[in-house]
Amino acid sequence: MITPVLLCGGSGTRLWPLSRKSYPKQFSPLMGDESLFQASAKRLAGQGYTAPVVVTADAFRFIVTEQLADAGIDPAAVLIEPAGRDTAPAVLAPALHLQASDPDALMLVAPSDHVIPDRDAFTACVTAAMPAAQAGQLVTFGIGPDRPETGYGYLELAEKPDLGSDPAPVALKAFVEKPDAETAAAMLAEGRYLWNAGIFLFSVSSIVAAYEAHQPAMIAAVQAALDAAKRDLSFTRLDPAAWEGAEAISIDYAVMEKADNLSVVPFAGRWSDLGDWAAVWRETQKDGVSLSGPATAIDCRDTLLRSEVEGQAIVGIGLDDIVAVAMPDAVLISHKGRTQEVKQAVAALKEKRAPQAESFPKDHRPWGWFESLVVGERFQVKRIVVHPGAALSLQSHHHRSEHWIVVQGTAKVTVDESVTLVTENQSVYIPLGAVHRMENPGKLPMVLIEVQTGSYLGEDDIIRYEDVYARE
Repeated sequence: MITPVLLCGGSGTRLWPLSRKSYPKQFSPLMGDESLFQASAKRLAGQGYTAPVVVTADAFRFIVTEQLADAGIDPAAVLIEPAGRDTAPAVLAPALHLQASDPDALMLVAPSDHVIPDRDAFTACVTAAMPAAQAGQLVTFGIGPDRPETGYGYLELAEKPDLGSDPAPVALKAFVEKPDAETAAAMLAEGRYLWNAGIFLFSVSSIVAAYEAHQPAMIAAVQAALDAAKRDLSFTRLDPAAWEGAEAISIDYAVMEKADNLSVVPFAGRWSDLGDWAAVWRETQKDGVSLSGPATAIDCRDTLLRSEVEGQAIVGIGLDDIVAVAMPDAVLISHKGRTQEVKQAVAALKEKRAPQAESFPKDHRPWGWFESLVVGERFQVKRIVVHPGAALSLQSHHHRSEHWIVVQGTAKVTVDESVTLVTENQSVYIPLGAVHRMENPGKLPMVLIEVQTGSYLGEDDIIRYEDVYARE
């Protein structure tokens, strides 16, 4: 059996404005109705796999469990990183976690934001890698390149692989950094280079031994973070002070480039890390045009048009090599060949302290989500969606009063000593300072409009008295 380890703590910005620090791309339905994270979890589920171990950040813990539940997957553990330290500590933590119960277990480490449409072909590669991993090899997976890509690192093989045959491990000669265009073209023509997918299969004992040989200080720090970890509902919170002692470094630099027991299994199927909007266009285009949401293209070529705004159409006329993405609070328009530069736009917005740089329009919470519809100097209007059976914390505010209007479902509302049911087209007023709570007692999502008025409307104006999600 193989234990999948899903890494989903990243907060990439190259797919801005859809992907942001508060809600990164792995949780978005970029390629259909399910998120990249859900697709990754399903790919590594079923026969031959145990329940997954997930490594994520505190801000995403409830998104992870909600999306796994929607996918019908119950994780074996969800490890919460106190801070991002790159992939070397993020891989070591689940390895040490598994070592305590099964040091001979095989663990398949995978990012949660990749696209691999042919699940059977990928499973065949994993099956081919198992004997080498059981024999103590650290197996990585290389993707057969179809273009001189400068956005990926490469794996140099000792000999040219036969990508048309059954997959089998081959010897790895070296890791190669992201090349320039000329070097990438030469490597493609030479035929001994594969894209580095950042996916690994190894036994727990083998990878821990590699860290002991090449990163002993990291072993000590991460083990201390596990030893002092605290349980929080179904989560395992790694100790922040001990975790800070782990060097922030990738597993390639920390271990893989130093190890001498490496193998590569070539994968000839389609793969993408959706690293920019040009990659999304390649995966979704039909006849050169990619459309998502209420989007219309007229006489356009090699263009992506995407609207994430309900009821707001995006129309392109006579466009060539253009990416246009519309969100409720931001619009990106870029030449398709320059979408790797989107991170510069995010940096420019951060300098202006624009909330669009990092904050997603929908604020996801363990009970559901909300979005701001209108914001004024002393008022704010929100749409709030509460999952069936979910409840907000019992709370009060120093600086604002609230007016709730239920537009779908039924809300169970507590205001001080009063508890009432508020149904569609009914409303309730929450005076400033009142202790209150909102619950959804029904079996369908409950939707309400909240009107806030007051001198300060920030989300930090909350005093919590009770919370089923153990938030402070």
